[in-house]
Amino acid sequence: MSDKKTSLKVYNESEVTAKIAEGKLTGWYLEDGWLRRKYTTSGWQATLLAVNAIGFLCEAADHHADLAVTYAKIWVKLQTHSEGGITDKDFELAQKIEETILWLPKTGALAPGKTEKFVSGK
Repeated sequence: MSDKKTSLKVYNESEVTAKIAEGKLTGWYLEDGWLRRKYTTSGWQATLLAVNAIGFLCEAADHHADLAVTYAKIWVKLQTHSEGGITDKDFELAQKIEETILWLPKTGALAPGKTEKFVSGK
């Protein structure tokens, strides 16, 4: 077993923009070398729940986002520091954050869940 880490492909600006445009990362954008997204919540309680969910995903992936948090907003920034740019780690974590933070049950025993959206991508 090797301790040597393999380096990941660092995407250039046009590649990042193209990957975002593929459609799975609606609302994410490239700015200053970071993959970014802003979420709006219904208030402090939803903000804390969302931040904790993001924190759990980051810790499980051992890939940590930079967060800025206010009463009803969360800004997420992703970049693979060890590689000096945006890699597949960032895209995969962004997708998992997106799926988790915006999830509401639509069918099954859990539906309809919250009847108002308490976290949005606005």
